[in-house]
Amino acid sequence: MNFLLRNWKKYLPIIGIILFVYILAKIDFTEVVKEVSQVNLYFLFIAILVILLRLFSETLKWFTIARFQDMQVSFKKAFKINLIENYYGFITPSKVGSVIRAEYLKEYADGKIGKGLFNFIIDKILDVAAILFIALIFSYQFKDTLDLPVTFFSALFLVFVLGILFFIKKERSYFILKFFHKKLIPARLREKARITFDSFYEHVPKKRYFILFFFLNFINWLLNYVTAYYIGLSLGIDLSLMVYFAIYPIGTLVTMIPISINGLGTREAALISLFGLFGIGAAKVFSMSIIGLVIAGIIPCIIGIYLSFKKRL
Repeated sequence: MNFLLRNWKKYLPIIGIILFVYILAKIDFTEVVKEVSQVNLYFLFIAILVILLRLFSETLKWFTIARFQDMQVSFKKAFKINLIENYYGFITPSKVGSVIRAEYLKEYADGKIGKGLFNFIIDKILDVAAILFIALIFSYQFKDTLDLPVTFFSALFLVFVLGILFFIKKERSYFILKFFHKKLIPARLREKARITFDSFYEHVPKKRYFILFFFLNFINWLLNYVTAYYIGLSLGIDLSLMVYFAIYPIGTLVTMIPISINGLGTREAALISLFGLFGIGAAKVFSMSIIGLVIAGIIPCIIGIYLSFKKRL
């Protein structure tokens, strides 16, 4: 017991895997195999095309921030970095491994990691803000079916917006962080931390451009949910696209809880519950999630593995 208490962080992601196995055991596996074997290839092909478009938009959103930070990375290079970070994000809880992007962007920031960290953090904050915004807009249309905490989501969205406006100003951040700088960072590392902090705030884009960054994140997540819509159509799930825009942001937020690898298990549990409100069976929802995991997650991940090892060699 003491061993588990000391190492609980290491074993936290296993919860999602256990949940995934439990769901698989509760669902008739033969029904899942049947659903997948009868998939409509036409709609699945459209889903794959949307995934390619989404990989483009996924790169574009942080590439645009990088350009405003005066990092002269080409879009081709950024696209490769995006595939590599997809791999690292895929194998880590809450996709924290995708912070590897900051390491690759050092090449375009005089060898300093700060700019890359700013790019990554702002992009991820805007990601969550965009998901909350989509959930607020579209779940309201189904307020009689989806009993969601709209007030909580609204407050959380406002917190993210105010947080961005507060921390993009270097002086305000320094005022808050200087306490932690002295108390938590060893003396031998303080100079390095100072350099990282200074480079973090080099060429911060003007506030008016954050509307553009938010819009690109918003479009990227819509494309993500359009992919799920066409995968659903391929399995015979006859629901409107608006339902997916209302349901999938909730599923996305659940996958961000760091109790699973790439949301495995937590995503399926959330989606089965939410789609069940619209009369969709668990086997169909589970099949949709697995197909999405393969074509939108594993396949790009394999390409990212190849590019990552090629870069190392």
